[in-house]
Amino acid sequence: MMELHTCERLRIYTGEQAKLAHRPLYEAIVHEAMQQGIAGATVFKGVLSYGHDQKLHTAKLIELGVNLPMVVELVDTPEKIGSFFSLLQPLIRESGYRAMVTREEVDVAFIE
Repeated sequence: MMELHTCERLRIYTGEQAKLAHRPLYEAIVHEAMQQGIAGATVFKGVLSYGHDQKLHTAKLIELGVNLPMVVELVDTPEKIGSFFSLLQPLIRESGYRAMVTREEVDVAFIE
């Protein structure tokens, strides 16, 4: 029988041009998550998006200088996600870029 565990998922939406000390912000977030012992992290690159500025970002070949969306997903216990969230805020502020962050409860099963 598969056992479900209640965890939380933290999603950070930013752009591929967002940097923190000459390093992509999404990479800095994943590195920090690893340092903090977060159970898992994945980065997704979007092909089409818009945000607060209502500007469309697309991966079409004719577009130059695109800033495609990058989504970082972290999953762990509510306590570890909460601790990481408090570290994430200064990282994003230090980058000088914007990010949208969502936090939600998820059920996790480990299947082998």
